[in-house]
Amino acid sequence: MTTTDGRRREPAYPRPRVPWWLGDALAAGLVVGAAFAPFPVAGFRPSGALAVAVVVAPALLLPLRRRRPVAVLAAIVGLFGLAALLGTLAPGVVLATGIAVFAVAARTPRRRTIVVTAVTALVVVLLGLVAVDGRFFDLPVVQFALLIALGAAAGDASRSRREYIEAVTERAERAERTREAEASRRVAEERLRIARDLHDAVAHQISVISLNAGVASSAIETRPEKAVTALATIRRASRTVLGEIGDLLEVLRAGDSDRAPSPQPGLARLDELVAGFADAGLVVTTRVEGAIAAVGGAADLVAYRVVQEGLTNAGKHGAGDRAHVLVAVAGDEVSVVVTNPVPVVRAEDEDDVDSDVVRGGHGLLGLRERVASVRGSVETGPTPGGFRLAAVLPLGREAGTPGRDGGAS
Repeated sequence: MTTTDGRRREPAYPRPRVPWWLGDALAAGLVVGAAFAPFPVAGFRPSGALAVAVVVAPALLLPLRRRRPVAVLAAIVGLFGLAALLGTLAPGVVLATGIAVFAVAARTPRRRTIVVTAVTALVVVLLGLVAVDGRFFDLPVVQFALLIALGAAAGDASRSRREYIEAVTERAERAERTREAEASRRVAEERLRIARDLHDAVAHQISVISLNAGVASSAIETRPEKAVTALATIRRASRTVLGEIGDLLEVLRAGDSDRAPSPQPGLARLDELVAGFADAGLVVTTRVEGAIAAVGGAADLVAYRVVQEGLTNAGKHGAGDRAHVLVAVAGDEVSVVVTNPVPVVRAEDEDDVDSDVVRGGHGLLGLRERVASVRGSVETGPTPGGFRLAAVLPLGREAGTPGRDGGAS
């Protein structure tokens, strides 16, 4: 038997300590010895060549009991009946019957074992009456019945033990597979979390650096003071991204017990976020409806990430260096909408624009995962004259509790 990974698996029950042929030889010896043992009861020893052949034949049938237990049992009971017709009780054949019943009980369900055992005991008793001319009190009924019942009980115990060991082994293997699946799931979740954290830590600041680099290169000759401001912004953004990457690496290197939750941004830092893009030359119009102080926990962080991702994409892919942000808190949900104009493209390039902008890259993919983690919804797509990113996030306990990655913990 092999496992799913191709490795050979040992049987679920221990291998017998003695070879199978040795067990068959021992059973045959007991059957033949019992057939010729000097019992004091009359009729136990065979008389005549045919009777000897009949009481010895079960020793030749017993090795087949592992493959055809019921057929071998029926054949041995038939030999017992033939010996009874010849006037021999044949205790050796009864012993072979007990061994055959053991084989049946060890390989068949308990209900079938009970039926087979009861029928076998009844048939043996009735056939035994033929050998003693119907003298019931001359027939060792109790001994024959007990021997058959003992074989059935021993076989059933062997089957139960084997099934128990198989069940224990299966549970252990299932638990191991569950642990491996759980470990794989945790690794996948950790990889996604690292990817989202890395994107949040790097993409925004790199976008700021890229925008200001463009401003500096275009204004270095005509407006040096603007170029100096842009270079200062690049320097500040570079320090910020290096610090955030250092914090992320510190978290990754620390163990779970040493990991301290780092402070997470929220809508309270919305003005600071918008100011950073304004320094890069992106004109952002912000409108807030409702009390954003009511937004907290995971929803607060995810709302901040929605604005950050929308403005980052507006700076990278938008046109006119303009964007609009709407944050509306109403009832038990907060809506975040970021819109910006996009470059006018030719008809033959519309498919490429849809592919790059509408479907989005890793940033929008990670954002959808964050929004889903708080049971929210997000929509992205073109609008007349621009591009729109909108997310609706539920508030309250059902939205989840804040975790490091903004998901429900």
